[in-house]
Amino acid sequence: MSEESPRSHWPSELQKDFDKGYQNGCVGSVLVSETEKVRVWHLHIPAGKRCGFHRHVLTYFWTAHSEGLARGYFEDGSIVDVKHYKGETKHLAFGPGEYMVHSVENIGTTDLLFTTVEFLDSPNKVLSIPDEMRLKVPADAQSGMAPTDVL
Repeated sequence: MSEESPRSHWPSELQKDFDKGYQNGCVGSVLVSETEKVRVWHLHIPAGKRCGFHRHVLTYFWTAHSEGLARGYFEDGSIVDVKHYKGETKHLAFGPGEYMVHSVENIGTTDLLFTTVEFLDSPNKVLSIPDEMRLKVPADAQSGMAPTDVL
């Protein structure tokens, strides 16, 4: 006798997206920076859209750059509505073997914009990121910094 999924009340497309994103380490729309210590992501969710499911395994924080309404879908089947405000910041940490799989839907009328910073020295193994998720810097872009300004 099989146990019923805690997500059985979700629409089938949402359940399929969960299965597809279960090991997805892309926690934003684009990885804008990566060093040996951190990954910095931007997440843009237009009004009425949802980001795909993804897996958090690293200690991280996120900051909202806009206000709006979001609906979170979590592995345990819970669905949580949240009103975000500009400057809102949350810190999360995961111990060895701990993780969170979720998706965020924009249920408001304004675009949601977030920055997420992951700390690579966390207790869990860093998940791989496909190259297409990394920011493509235009060839004619100028950083505005002299080589001596780089940290």
